[in-house]
Amino acid sequence: MPDSPAGPPSPPIALAELLGREELGLRRIAGPDHAELLWVHTTEMADPYPYLLGGELVLTAGVQLAEADTYVARLVQAGAAALGFGVAPVHDTVPETLVEACERHGLPLLEVPPETRFAAVARAVWRLMAEARHRELRRVTRAQQALATAAARPDPVPAVLRQLAVQLEGRVALLTADGEVLHAAGGRTAPDVRAALARLARVVAPARPAPPGSPAPPATSASPAVPASAPAPAASSARKQSPSSATDARGGSQLSAYALGGAQGLALVLATPRRESGDHTVAGIAVVLLSLLTAPHQGADAAGRSAALVRLLLGAAPHEVAPLLGGGDSWTVVHARRTDGTPADTLTAGALAAALDSALADVERETVRVLLPGGHEVVAQPGWTLGVSEPAPPSALPLADTQAARALGHAEATRAALTRHRPGIGGLAGLVPPDRAEAHARALLAPLTEPLGETLRCWLSLHGSWDRTAVALKVHRNTVRQRIARCAALLDVDLDDMDVRTELWFALRQR
Repeated sequence: MPDSPAGPPSPPIALAELLGREELGLRRIAGPDHAELLWVHTTEMADPYPYLLGGELVLTAGVQLAEADTYVARLVQAGAAALGFGVAPVHDTVPETLVEACERHGLPLLEVPPETRFAAVARAVWRLMAEARHRELRRVTRAQQALATAAARPDPVPAVLRQLAVQLEGRVALLTADGEVLHAAGGRTAPDVRAALARLARVVAPARPAPPGSPAPPATSASPAVPASAPAPAASSARKQSPSSATDARGGSQLSAYALGGAQGLALVLATPRRESGDHTVAGIAVVLLSLLTAPHQGADAAGRSAALVRLLLGAAPHEVAPLLGGGDSWTVVHARRTDGTPADTLTAGALAAALDSALADVERETVRVLLPGGHEVVAQPGWTLGVSEPAPPSALPLADTQAARALGHAEATRAALTRHRPGIGGLAGLVPPDRAEAHARALLAPLTEPLGETLRCWLSLHGSWDRTAVALKVHRNTVRQRIARCAALLDVDLDDMDVRTELWFALRQR
């Protein structure tokens, strides 16, 4: 008989549910009051052990019952969940020796009254299992819909984890192979539970493959759950192959870990108060979504990006490197910040870049910067505030970066989802030769430092609004007032005069 047979395509039912069916009239007269039933098996054999798979409610009328203690011991050894004894036609009452044996071996014993047929008991079990299966399918469907909705949010990875914690009523986290927590959701856990979860993460998502001939990793309390379809590895190859999931129990919590796809060295770990039917399926849905959300974006060739980086480090000019990135002759820089003010990280930055159809993203403090080929259309993204530069050649990317930063500040100040940098307006400004306009701007603005000049430019672009300028520059409004007053003093002008503002704006656009 196999040690761990595959279970039926339905969740087990609690013994208490069967006892609750009043029409059956079942009564527990010995053994514990808790058990989980997987099957029903009717037999009158003296020793049914060879025909049991485990988890059965064994029904018998005791036709060949001889030695009760041996009979019950063999049932327990076979993994039977409970014993149902039919009163009549062989026995008028349940034999006392059977009651004592079941109590001694810890096997629940049910008295089946004469008017209840064994077929009715079996039918009730199958109905209860069908109802449990239906509840599980409904729960998994609701969880799938909730997780899919979370994956469509602007912060998909944290949102999926939060929703998974709600569905499983526990603590979930995304860990690296080194135990670093990238994101977490749900209640807190004890230090020993966190340590056990970190060990499970190392089991399913090792940091790097072990070199040939290296010793096996130290044993942990985890019991890896290798997928049933995977062949049992030989001793020599077991050190090279990691399971896709592992389980453990610690401090009253059920622990699980799942490796994310793509060989990224990331693991989803769970600590739940119990392990219910359907939990593994719900966790599997989350693993698929998180694997997609955290996988490297493949819109551009990874080898080309690596080559571009190497050439830049070795002194190549930006215009020589740009073709390797697939961007052509012009690029657009996008600056983005979360609308709700929460900080961004590499995972959310990658998700934003993927939404903008780019693989080139960077996070600097709370700002995400994305580099796009110049022909790409940038649209607003839910949950983000975007500033977009003009398309620029590779040699002018620093200027485009400044344009995107200014556009993002303007968008935040005006509460717009997206603001684009607008090129200078023609007309009268176009009548002045560029070299003469630039010389005039340098001379006029010479007394101003860079912070003062930028504050004045932003203040004028926002029509002299102190509050909006403070938001755009992320400084206090009093700081804006002080800087503008300092500009007026250094330039010796009246900034309330429209002619003065117009001339300064012209100079600032030319600088």
